[in-house]
Amino acid sequence: MTQTYNPKQKDFLKRIQSNTLSRINILEGSVSSGKTWISLVAWAFWVATMPKQGLYMMCAKTLTTLKNNCLLPLQDLIGESNFSFSVSTKEGLLFGRTILLEGAADAKSEGKIRGLTLQGAYCDELTLFPKDFFTMLLSRLRAPKAKLIATTNPDNPMHWLMTDYIKKQNDLDMLVIKFLIDDNLILPSDYVTNIKKEYCGVYYDRFILGNWVAAEGCIYNKFTANPQNYVLHKVPNIIFATIGIDFGGNGSANTFQLTGYTQGLKQVITLDEYYSKDELDATQLANEFCKFVKKNQLQYKILEAYADSAEQTIIRSFKNELAKQGIALVVKNARKGEITERIRFYNMMFGCDAYKIMSHCKKTIEAFQNAVWQQGTTKDIRLDDGKMNIDTLDAQEYSTESLMQQITQAIQVRSE
Repeated sequence: MTQTYNPKQKDFLKRIQSNTLSRINILEGSVSSGKTWISLVAWAFWVATMPKQGLYMMCAKTLTTLKNNCLLPLQDLIGESNFSFSVSTKEGLLFGRTILLEGAADAKSEGKIRGLTLQGAYCDELTLFPKDFFTMLLSRLRAPKAKLIATTNPDNPMHWLMTDYIKKQNDLDMLVIKFLIDDNLILPSDYVTNIKKEYCGVYYDRFILGNWVAAEGCIYNKFTANPQNYVLHKVPNIIFATIGIDFGGNGSANTFQLTGYTQGLKQVITLDEYYSKDELDATQLANEFCKFVKKNQLQYKILEAYADSAEQTIIRSFKNELAKQGIALVVKNARKGEITERIRFYNMMFGCDAYKIMSHCKKTIEAFQNAVWQQGTTKDIRLDDGKMNIDTLDAQEYSTESLMQQITQAIQVRSE
């Protein structure tokens, strides 16, 4: 199939062909806009024209992300004979040029690249990088005609990439091109329609409109605007269920969230909840949990429970009491990934109409309605001031966290 280039992609490739790239080249904007694809094409073309003895680097927040987002797609684009790589050795070979592979997960990562002299660098999802790593990376681009190509989605307007670089692009040797989903000429219209539904609130502004905006106000604005659209009065056919557990302390609540799944993960439903601010010891709380499990096992096939891993003593009490009472249930540590990823997941679920809450789960309904972003910060932080019911949201997220990727894939398949 012949690839169709949109005007922005053509313009970027012409800069490669005419040798007019800037020292820093940022392709930013919405998801599915074609920026990553054209950045990889351009990177391969550019590297092929540069000295073979030079040293090059490709990096992302993690090596796994780099592999999935960039290395495998690049290999598909130009063939394994032209690009081979090993994540374990953190090296690749692109048209005979050595490519170092690196992750930039935290501030300590900048130490990994000290002392290098780089001819070129490629960065995936640049807003996820620590500032110190990027600053060090630029200082390593000290070979003649060294260049950096990077992609990113927008973030908070006070993010270091915006304040220190993009806003100052006219004073730097820097090119910034904004790509939008509607620029991508090869996407089916129904796919574009569906992916736009998957984002709402600040995520729609950033990942669809491509704007650098602060996270303000309600987090789950689609739910807040029309909660009745997401509340069920009759339970659908549930295939299996999981439980999320968040433990109280310092005035917070103990919460259990029972989440059910329909065939093919088409819908995710909060089936039942437990919320208590009573001061219970580990044994008492374990008994409350067993009551919750036994009641719901009469109706649902409950496979696993995921508990806040910070409370290992209480988790052991849960396991012991379950065994003592002969209740078959596996209790695991919750993964507790980044809160923003969990928030984005539930916003997507609301946007796709894939998440529902049973009408009797009042605390869950209230928690999603009242959740807001913390103000006066450069990061996206969910307000946790002791007044908001964050405990229910945490437990709800723990209940689905192990299935987030599968659920997302199931939604994407239905959207195709």
